[in-house]
Formats: sequence, C-alpha cells, structure tokens
Amino acid sequence: MADKDRDPLKGYRGLARARLQELGVRVWSDVRLVNSAGSVFEGVILPRSGTFDDLHVVLKLKTGYNVGIHIDRISTVTEIGYKEAVYKIPEQEFPSRPDLPSVTLLGTGGTIASRLDYRTGAVIPAFTPGELYGAVPELADICNLTTKKIFGVFSENMGWPEYAVLAENIGREIAAGADGIVIGHGTDTMGHTAAVLSFMVQSSPVPVVLVGSQRSSDRPSSDAALNLIHAVSAAARGDIAEVQICMFGPTSDSYALLHRGTRCRKMHSSYRSTFRTVGDIPLCIVDGDSFNALTDNYQHRDASREILIDTAYDDRITILYYYPGMKPDLVDALVEKGYRGIVIAGTGLGHVNRPLYPALERAISSGVHVVMTVQTLWGFAQMYVYETGRDLLDIGVVPLDNMLPETALMKLGWVLGHTDDHEEVLEMMRDPISHEMTEREPHNGYLILQGGLPETDEFISSHWK
Repeated sequence: MADKDRDPLKGYRGLARARLQELGVRVWSDVRLVNSAGSVFEGVILPRSGTFDDLHVVLKLKTGYNVGIHIDRISTVTEIGYKEAVYKIPEQEFPSRPDLPSVTLLGTGGTIASRLDYRTGAVIPAFTPGELYGAVPELADICNLTTKKIFGVFSENMGWPEYAVLAENIGREIAAGADGIVIGHGTDTMGHTAAVLSFMVQSSPVPVVLVGSQRSSDRPSSDAALNLIHAVSAAARGDIAEVQICMFGPTSDSYALLHRGTRCRKMHSSYRSTFRTVGDIPLCIVDGDSFNALTDNYQHRDASREILIDTAYDDRITILYYYPGMKPDLVDALVEKGYRGIVIAGTGLGHVNRPLYPALERAISSGVHVVMTVQTLWGFAQMYVYETGRDLLDIGVVPLDNMLPETALMKLGWVLGHTDDHEEVLEMMRDPISHEMTEREPHNGYLILQGGLPETDEFISSHWK
C-alpha cells in the first residue's frame, strides 16, 4: 500500500488538517463532537476530496446523513472507536429461472444502485447482475436480468449522439428477445431523453422504462432500490409498451408512478417525487408487482409488433425562453450561427414582445423553423386569441398546442433529421407521435397547493399519513 493511502487524515489539508492533528483524531474515527453552542454530534470522520475547502470536518452521523462542522466551532472531540469503512457492494450470482421474463438494463451513468466511496469521494456503481442482486435481491423474483453499460456520463452530458446510440441498443435488445428494457439514467435530463426516445423508438412491442434516483443508496431516505424494483417490474410485467419514466409517486415510499416520456418533467431539485406528468395524468401506479392503470389510452404490450428505430437528427436547434425586454439580436445571432430550428417558450398563450417580430420574420424568411410553446407548461398555445399572437401567426410562427418546450426541442431536432422543407417540418411537428400534444387537458390534472391557505391545510390534514 502506498504511503499516501496510509495517511490518517486522508483528504484533509491546511487549517482543517491542523485542527484534526491538534484534537488527536483521524479519518474513520468514531467520535463524539461538541461544538461551541454545546450541540453534540456522534459519528465517523469521513475523508474529504482534495477539491473541497480546508475549513470543515465532515461526519457521517448515525442516521446515515453527513454534516460539515466548521473548525472554529469545534470545542471538543472524543474518539469512541475506529473502524475504516469499506463501501463495496456484495456480489452474488444472479439466479435464473425459466418461468420469469427477461429484462435488459442499459446503463448510461446514473447511480440507480450505488454507494459512495468516502475514501475517494467517487461513486461505486452496482451494475453487473451480481452486484445488483447483492444490492437489490428482490430483482431476482421479478425477472432474469441482463445488464449492458452504454455510457458512463452525468445526465447533463447526454446529447444527440448518445440518444441515437441508446435507441439503437434498445432496438437490438428487443430484437434479441428482451421482454422489457430498463434504462438507468441521471434524473436531471431524464425528461429530455425520455422525450427523444419516444420519437426514435416507435411501435415498441415491450415497455421501455427510464429510472433514476434522487438520493444515493448510502442515505437512509434513498429512493434508488424502490425505483429500480418498480421500474424492473414495469418492464418485465407491465402492459404499457411505450417509453416511460418510473419514479416515486408521493414523497413517501408508498408507490411509483409511470409517466409518459413526452409529458414528464422534473419539478423539484431534491424531492424524491420530483417527476410529474404535465398536461395529462400519469399512466399507471406501480406498487411492487401490482399495476393500477390510470388510463387505457396507451400502447399495449404486443410481442408480434415490429419495432421502428429511427435515429435521424439535426442538433442545430435551441429554445428561446422569452423574457420581457428580450432583444432581437438574439434571434439574428442564432440565424447567423446556422441554427435551423427555434422553439420559443412564450408568455401566456404564446406571446413575445413586438421588437422581436422583425427578427423572427427574417429568421423564417431565411428558412429557420420557428415554433411556439408556453412557459406556463400547463395550457395551450392559443395565438389567435390576442392581436399579438395573431401577428406572430401571420409572420409564420407555428403554435404547438400543449407540447412541453423541451419535448418540442427534442422533436424538432428529430424532425429536422428527416427534412428541412418548411411545410414538411411544420406538418411533422404538429402530427402527434406519442401524445406530445393532446386534444384537452384533464380536469383533475392541474393542482397547485399553495402553502398557508385553509383549503391546502384541510387537504393535507385529510391525506397526511
């Protein structure tokens, strides 16, 4: 073992290192720490990455959560014990049973079943069938699992080349006999990937389910295992043969929801129930091996159906999220840089300010395809209602009804991979493929709970468990 690996203060430097030396404790010490306010913390001193500051000591508390304590606020530290943690996921052979369906898990880099290596700060992924069985043994009662690592990237680094490769792998696995596909994916851009796969992977005979986790597997409140169980169950036994997202439904561990890939959005940075269907209702409630479909308007599983993989794309597209005072040179710059498609997330029913009109007209005259969505997310682009909208219609801006802005972006890039003819582009954009536009929104879909209001308090008190 190298000397640096024996460093008792691994990762600590500067003032924090000096303070730990003064206190006579080391990394992996089980300690009782009292701060200057008299608060007591009991836990294990964790190593730190060299990229962090030198002013905090990090403890893993007995609750499983981590806390950083400023060195100036540490009064006393008493070492209770010492045990170096080894964050290795146990691996066992994944059992195979002829009576169970076959599911392929494609990995893109999300940490759906993983632990953190606190010695290095790196994530140890559980990805092989044996590792997943060691981490989530319930999977063996659901299916025969095969895994294939496609990428190892953070979700913000997913892009059009990755989308195409992922779609092609989905097609190959289904052709090879998979009864369902699960895609492990980071949550930040999962909605974008689900949307574009809804266009690149059409007429699937089996479910294609994207899944991720909001909280890593080492945390007591992790959603990773349950999300994976529900996603694998939906892929193996579910009837919905579409691209969908499977994540927590409520903030509790009660059940998961299946969301259609073109109508789903991440709505909270940290809640486990972050994904919500917008402009519609979710497809299904999943509770273990129980499925409660919320609609019958979906493509049913059918092994005889022939899948269509169509990965054409043109990534010269963007979203303009309109804001008051937006300058026309933004539009002109996009045209100058060679962009072929612009999705506008407009205000209200689909509006922008008048100074943008000449720039939009120049863009459309030069062959750029400009479409309108609404930044309210709920509701429709109805540009014929007000004069400003009608003027934009006359210029050639095309409304996309209640298509979500990011879904419109993904579809526009896919459509432009097939044609640059203006009329054909607009016809394809307005021809629904996977419920990206709907005739109406559900009466019971839109709900905003405003805290502090009596009706909100009444609702919560009657449903809180």
